[in-house]
Amino acid sequence: MSTPLRKTIDLGTDFWNDSCAIHELNEAVAAGATGATSNPVIVSSLLKGDPKTWNPLIERLAREFPRETEDEIAWRLIHDAGIQAAKILEPIHKASGGKKGHLSMQVNAKYYRDAERMYRQGKELAALAPNIAIKAPATAAGIEAMKRLTADGVIVNATVSFTVAQAVAVAEALEKSIQPGRALPYVTIMVGRTDDHIGRIMASEKITVDPSVVPWAGVAVFKRAHAEFKKRGYRSQLLAAAYRHQLHWTELVGSGVLMTMPYAWWKQFNASDVTPSRRIDEPVPEPILRALQSKFKDFNRAYEPDGMKPEEFASFGATVHTLNQFLGGYADLVAYVRDRMVR
Repeated sequence: MSTPLRKTIDLGTDFWNDSCAIHELNEAVAAGATGATSNPVIVSSLLKGDPKTWNPLIERLAREFPRETEDEIAWRLIHDAGIQAAKILEPIHKASGGKKGHLSMQVNAKYYRDAERMYRQGKELAALAPNIAIKAPATAAGIEAMKRLTADGVIVNATVSFTVAQAVAVAEALEKSIQPGRALPYVTIMVGRTDDHIGRIMASEKITVDPSVVPWAGVAVFKRAHAEFKKRGYRSQLLAAAYRHQLHWTELVGSGVLMTMPYAWWKQFNASDVTPSRRIDEPVPEPILRALQSKFKDFNRAYEPDGMKPEEFASFGATVHTLNQFLGGYADLVAYVRDRMVR
């Protein structure tokens, strides 16, 4: 059946399920998905959404490993969820010769300043299954860790990334480290979180602008990054994430693009009467782009390839906000595990 997502795939754009929930992932694969993502926040939501499955496992692990901390038990759960999801994607991985069918697993957000710890944990996570891709933040330390992992033949996925400068810096750093015959790295731009950041600035600074221009911020950044990757000949694959609205789908369709969509969003897109077309190379309407450039300094930092230096990535507003959310989500996961252990 020719669904909107099947048409999107036919136009050269693959999609992933933005979760490793088993029921979601099985349905996503049936709809054409070729990958999925995991992180401690996602695993926390899995535990809370299906306590009948996960609570007994937490309690069993606590008994089997009586000296381990709640953090160690939490990571055993993260590993278990990742292995299960990777198994579902394994047939795609094999059929594509290792080019697709990856599950992205994220290193501990607490390590965002420590390249060595991210590198070591990345190696540990990659050993869980042959189709694991390692997510690390697009900060100076994260880029160093991903460069080392790529040189070792590990597939990586840059996350906590919102700007053209970050995408270019990651792709540039990884280009010479890509191993022959291995799948290409993924470079994520969290387009919805770019929108969110511009929206927060508009509210906090009381900037007067047509609110309808803000949802184009992430789209503009992604389109510019896509053009830069083509111009510079980077082999890394651009991946759009953090979906907020339909433009994050319809405006980014085309060759050389991946989309990681939350279950609810791709279900909504697939049930729509929208006919997707190749729009990735079509420019953002000039009045909208001018408004963003004239009103928001941080949009220009996000939009221009030289808008920031790597040492500035960690202090960019969207990075700070996202890292705080990831750190909070990890703490929430550990607290949930602790509650099941201390009984």
